Amino acid sequence: MSTDRIEKKILLKAPLARVWRALSDSTEFGTWFGMKFDGPFAPGAAMRGVIVPTKMNPEVANAQKKYEGISFGIVIDKMEPERLFSFRWHPGAVDPAIDYSQEPTTLVVFSLEEMPDGVLHTVTESGFDQIPLARRAQTFAGNEQGWAIQMTLIEAYVVQTKQAQAT
Repeated sequence: MSTDRIEKKILLKAPLARVWRALSDSTEFGTWFGMKFDGPFAPGAAMRGVIVPTKMNPEVANAQKKYEGISFGIVIDKMEPERLFSFRWHPGAVDPAIDYSQEPTTLVVFSLEEMPDGVLHTVTESGFDQIPLARRAQTFAGNEQGWAIQMTLIEAYVVQTKQAQAT
């Protein structure tokens, strides 16, 4: 098992264009992820996000409540339509008393592959071995669990919005 990277996969039963919008549109991303961003995603953009409870799962939203209002930055790395979206961030940067800006970032990559029965969505976060030792294990464990949850949230989001569009 790698301590430097997390990888999660899920088959989303939704059209590729729908899944891409859920990832690449900052408002849609924020709805399922639990963030409100200060503008649209674009390659190279340095963004600020504020944690807000997700709209997709009441239990997850309740767990996010303790972090509500905490702000942090991401830098959009790549956007390859309907294929790849990536950004860099300081994972687990939720203590407002700590300046995380001097720490290395991790790279989060969302890749999409069209399959006969949906879209294979893979999220990979790498670079944990560079996180300061004092918080590396906790950050890795938190994100390992967090990405598993986020995969269920995007699934609920694309299925719900797909059904809403069909009616």
